[in-house]
Amino acid sequence: MSEPVTLPEGNPDERELLLGWLGYLRGAVLRNLDGLTDAQGRWRPDGALIPLVGVANHLTHVEWRWIDGGMLGRATRRDEAEFTPSGLSVHQAVEAYRQRARATDDVVRRLPLSTACATESGTDLRWVLLHLVNETARHAGHADAVRELLDGTTGE
Repeated sequence: MSEPVTLPEGNPDERELLLGWLGYLRGAVLRNLDGLTDAQGRWRPDGALIPLVGVANHLTHVEWRWIDGGMLGRATRRDEAEFTPSGLSVHQAVEAYRQRARATDDVVRRLPLSTACATESGTDLRWVLLHLVNETARHAGHADAVRELLDGTTGE
């Protein structure tokens, strides 16, 4: 957690502006997993909140459901176990989240922002991106709290 973190710059390209914010927030989640053991990644304060591995795993699945499912019309599913995945290491969670981010960004860059969502009437890619920014921001804050309670590390 040594390199300085800066807010995304303004960008007249709406798509890149939204992807910049999504990338910044993904980074906040990933920084909270930096340097953790697998046991620390699964830690929860008194059984409350979601473990950090669960946050990354959930956000990976959220992007998959909205992009592959919602935008591309592919079959997806929701599983409450994604919040407390057994057997998923910190390294695996980080790598899966990074791979999903690349896949999401690739799809977003190929489709017009006005592309209608395949599964949600009245929703388009622009709405989906804003939703992903919101969902990621909520869980990045959650990850900040868990990490601070775990070992006192505070994030940016």
